[in-house]
Amino acid sequence: MTDLYVDTPEALERLCDQLRDSDWLALDTEFLREKSYYPRLCLLQVANEDLVACVDPLALTDLTPLLNILYDPAVTKVLHAAHQDLEIFYAMTGRVPAPVFDTQMAATVLGGGDQVGYGALVKAELDVDLPKTLARTDWCQRPLEPEQLQYAADDVRYLRDVYQCQLAQLQAQGREQWLVEDLTALSEAKRYANPPETAWLRIKGAGRLRGVQLAVLQALAGWRETEAQRSDRPRRWVLRDEVLLDIAKQMPDNRARLERIRGLEERVARRHGDALLSLVAESRQLPRTKWPELVEGPRIAPDQDEVVDAMMSVLRACCREHDVSPAAVAGRRDLERLLAGEDAPVLHGWRKAVAGDALLALLHGHLTLRVTEGRLRLKEMN
Repeated sequence: MTDLYVDTPEALERLCDQLRDSDWLALDTEFLREKSYYPRLCLLQVANEDLVACVDPLALTDLTPLLNILYDPAVTKVLHAAHQDLEIFYAMTGRVPAPVFDTQMAATVLGGGDQVGYGALVKAELDVDLPKTLARTDWCQRPLEPEQLQYAADDVRYLRDVYQCQLAQLQAQGREQWLVEDLTALSEAKRYANPPETAWLRIKGAGRLRGVQLAVLQALAGWRETEAQRSDRPRRWVLRDEVLLDIAKQMPDNRARLERIRGLEERVARRHGDALLSLVAESRQLPRTKWPELVEGPRIAPDQDEVVDAMMSVLRACCREHDVSPAAVAGRRDLERLLAGEDAPVLHGWRKAVAGDALLALLHGHLTLRVTEGRLRLKEMN
C-alpha cells in the first residue's frame, strides 16, 4: 500500500473518489495554536481500508470536496481523543462532523484505563511501538520531510486497525450501546463554542472573588475573549488570567491605579487602558440583580461523609466487576452531587450501566454492602 501526499486540487479530487463509498474513515490532524486563538490546521490525515493519505491544507485553498465526505452522516469518523480535532472542524465551518467514534473513549469502557494515549493503545491492541520523536514538530514548515509524513500517516494507519479490534471487543462484551450518548455529545456544536459572556467561568481563581467583583470579571473576560477572537491571538497575549483577576479584585478607577496592577504590561495599559477602566466603571454601576453568581457544588453534612465513603466502595466494586477505571466513571464530587439529589454524569450513558444504577439502589435502600471471605460484595435487598 502506498501512502498518498495530497497537495493539488486534482490529487484531492482523486482521493475523494477513493474515499466516497467508505462506511468509516480514520481521521487525525496536525495543527498549531501557540501563537493564535484559533487552531491552524497544518495537515489532515485520513485512511480507509485501502489507503492512507496526508492532505496538505496549506497547499490547498479549498478543502470542500473532502469536507463534504467528512460531514456525510453515512460515514463514521474514527478519531482518538477527538475533541481537539473536532474543534478544528468547528472553527472552519461552525459545524461538527457526525457520527464520531472515539477510540480513547472506547478504550475506557473496555478496561484500557482512563484517557489512554494513542501510542499506548496501539501497543496494547496491536503490539506496535510508535516513535515519539516528532511529537513536537513544527507542522507549518514546508517541505515536510519523509519521516514527518510517515509519523503523521501512522496516526491513521493503525487507528483503523484499533477501531476494528475495539468494535469486535464491544460486541463480544455486549457494550456496543454504552458509548452512544457520549459519542453523540462529541458532535454537539455547543461543546466547541466559546461565547464571550461565559468566558469568566473558565478562569481559574474566579471563586476567590465576590459580589460586584464577579461582575467586573465577567465584563473583562468577555472583552478579552472578543479581542482574542478578533485579532486571532491567544487569550494570554491579550491579558493574562492573573491580571484579569487582580483588576476585578482591585477595581481601579483611574489610570495610575490601573498601571499599578502587577503583571499588567505597559503596552497593554497604553493600548487598552481606557477600555479596561470603562469596563470596570460600568460593571460597578450594575445593580445587585445583574451580578453573576458562581454556582457552588452541593454541601453535605459532616455525618454524610460516611455515606459518600460507602458510595465510593460501591463505585469501586462495580468498576472492578466491569474492569473499568473508577476515575473514568465518577469522582467524589459527583457522588456528593448524587447524594444531594442533583444530576451527575454517573447517571447517564455507560456510566449509569456500570455504577449509576447500583449507586441509586444504595441510596434508596435497595442495596447493601457485605464482606465475604475478606472481599466486599454488593447484595440487592428484597
